[in-house]
Amino acid sequence: MRSDLSAVRWRKSSYSNSDGGQCVEVADGCAEVVPVRDSKNPHGPVLAFAAAGWESFVSAVKHGDVRA
Repeated sequence: MRSDLSAVRWRKSSYSNSDGGQCVEVADGCAEVVPVRDSKNPHGPVLAFAAAGWESFVSAVKHGDVRA
């Protein structure tokens, strides 16, 4: 899947720390997918997850069901 993501607004995850490590950015407003990238490499690859799958993942993280 190739999409033009030049106009999307990226936001850093609230779980990312402020010292420059573990920085994940997510773009909102894309139909049916959630683009995710490493903020330290903004021109690098983007992973696109199905919106329903991303919602399940975020819920599991919030509830402590996912461990690093």
